[in-house]
Amino acid sequence: MSYSDFERQSKKERIIAAAARVFAQRGYAGSSVADIAASAAIGKGTVYEYFSSKEDLFFAVFEWYLQGTGRQARVGIAALGGSAAERLMALSTSIMDLWDEIKDGFTLTMEFWAASASSQMRDRFRTAFRRWYADFRAIVSALIREGIERGEFHRDARPDSIAAALVGTWDALLLQAWFEDSFDPASSARDFMQIVIKGLSK
Repeated sequence: MSYSDFERQSKKERIIAAAARVFAQRGYAGSSVADIAASAAIGKGTVYEYFSSKEDLFFAVFEWYLQGTGRQARVGIAALGGSAAERLMALSTSIMDLWDEIKDGFTLTMEFWAASASSQMRDRFRTAFRRWYADFRAIVSALIREGIERGEFHRDARPDSIAAALVGTWDALLLQAWFEDSFDPASSARDFMQIVIKGLSK
């Protein structure tokens, strides 16, 4: 990558980070490209050199957000060796550990979900959500299959169904934490995973 390419990529990332802050604070409807440009300390025209519209920039923030959370989840698995059960617990813990990082910007998640229901952006966001959830379920399902193959988990366990239920649970725990400041998603996830793993284990 040449210096000019690096500089361009760096500026693009700065715009996305600024957009994430503005969208989180004001919501999609309440934000303007001018607001984002001011937050990134650049001219409004510069934003349009990288993104054709506010919608395109919002979708770029969405992809950036998903990549970050997905990367952290994978790091959580890699950080702990050992049994499939231990790595399944490590994955859950890494997801819940994200909360302190993302809770101030969790409004973004609500904005993304709302976009998946809007007539203007529905298809684009629904397609991306489907792909992300499918990839995430595949990671969890692969861990459970590995546990079955190693003889840790019951052979009659249904990895895809269990993975879908776990992903839904993690989503719901973070949502509850957003609504209720005193709610501890990490503690609830840990207690729940102990029961799930006990049920899966031979």
